[in-house]
Amino acid sequence: MRANYRSLKSLRTYSIPFTGLKLGRHEFEYVIDNEFFKEFDYSLVKKGDLQCNVELDKQETMIILNFHIYGKVEMTCDRCLSEYMQPLDIHEQQIFKFSDEEIDEDDEIIALSKNDTEIAIAGLVYEYINVAVPFVASCNNEGSNRDCDKDMLDRLNKLSGGDEQEKSADPRWDALKKLK
Repeated sequence: MRANYRSLKSLRTYSIPFTGLKLGRHEFEYVIDNEFFKEFDYSLVKKGDLQCNVELDKQETMIILNFHIYGKVEMTCDRCLSEYMQPLDIHEQQIFKFSDEEIDEDDEIIALSKNDTEIAIAGLVYEYINVAVPFVASCNNEGSNRDCDKDMLDRLNKLSGGDEQEKSADPRWDALKKLK
C-alpha cells in the first residue's frame, strides 16, 4: 500500500536525487513536522515533531535505504480522550533495484528504471510512522509520561451507565438463563 498525497510540491523536500551520487554510503536528514502530516488525507497522525535520518547505500545494481525516525507524535487517548505525546523510535529498511524490465514489486524491493533520477521517500516515511503508532492509543502506553484523566474516565463511566445497566437487565434474559 503506497500512501496517496495531494501536493507534490511541498513534499518535494523529501526526495533523494541519486544520479550524481558516487557508490557507497550517504546520509540525509529530514524534519517531520505538522506541515508534513497535513499533506496526507485521513492520517492517523495530525501533529508531530520527528527527526528522520536516512542512510543511502548506493551499489551498482541497487540502492539500500536505512531509516531511523525518532521523536514524538500527538495522539488522542482512546480511554480518556486527552491529547498526549507518544514517543516513537523507528528503524526500517527499503531496497530499490535498478531494472529495465518489470519486476514484481513487493514491500521489500521497489524497481527503479534507467529514467528515474530520485527517490521520493515521503510516502515511505508516512507509512512507517503510521504503522508504528500504537493500535490502541492510551496515555499509559510505554514511553508516555502521564496517566489517563481520572475525571474524564469517571464521567464516561457515569454516562455509559456502568452499574445501572446490570441492575436494569431485561427479565427475558433471566428466563433464558433458567433453561440451562
